[in-house]
Amino acid sequence: MVLLKVEKLTKKFGGLIANNNIDMEVHKGMILGLIGPNGAGKTTFFNCINGIYKINGGKILFENKNIAGLSTDRVCKYGITRTFQVVKPAENITVLDYVMSGAFCRTWNTSKARKTALEMLDFVGFDLYGKRDFLTKQLTLSDKKAIQIASTLATRPKILMLDEAMAGLTKNEQQDAIKLIKKIRDSGVTLIVVEHVMEIVMSIADKIVVLNSGIKIADDVPEKVANDPEVINAYLGGFDYAKDN
Repeated sequence: MVLLKVEKLTKKFGGLIANNNIDMEVHKGMILGLIGPNGAGKTTFFNCINGIYKINGGKILFENKNIAGLSTDRVCKYGITRTFQVVKPAENITVLDYVMSGAFCRTWNTSKARKTALEMLDFVGFDLYGKRDFLTKQLTLSDKKAIQIASTLATRPKILMLDEAMAGLTKNEQQDAIKLIKKIRDSGVTLIVVEHVMEIVMSIADKIVVLNSGIKIADDVPEKVANDPEVINAYLGGFDYAKDN
């Protein structure tokens, strides 16, 4: 089942075309990897999907409804939410209150929001439930990334978009994050993942879309994308997944 379908999405900043006629389909229950070098248009694409940017052309069809032009809060209520690469939670807020902020997308009842937030802290793990009364400024980078994911899950999304959730993490923390991503997928949430660590995205994605200078140049299963000469030369710097694994 196609959950999200993007047709000819175009975003311009003056004379610069950041996303150029991009087509993409995301099927329910999949993990889609979105890759490309810095400046390829990945974050711009995320910002278009969740309503931060208004697109200049094309359609964004979510469950067959065109959500292009909707505000971020309406997109979230439809069921699409995202994380940000740079995590900057307010420093003098507790972990529980931070995650509750996501739950308020669905309810203004404080008791219900608290219940949802506690469930998400327990689901995400990393002992966040035990740290629920900590101030966010007391947390490590990996914990801050984890509570950001918990807060997005508290919105009860159908699609979760992760923007470089692995950035800055140690190898062990990356492995824990991979387990969490798969756990989220297994819970019924579809994921779109921007990630620069190629070994990671190749190991978790069902399909990979590759952008270069705002243009989609590949859209296929990981094995085929990793061995695509244009992808290898332009994006992976000669990295050959098949030979190196």
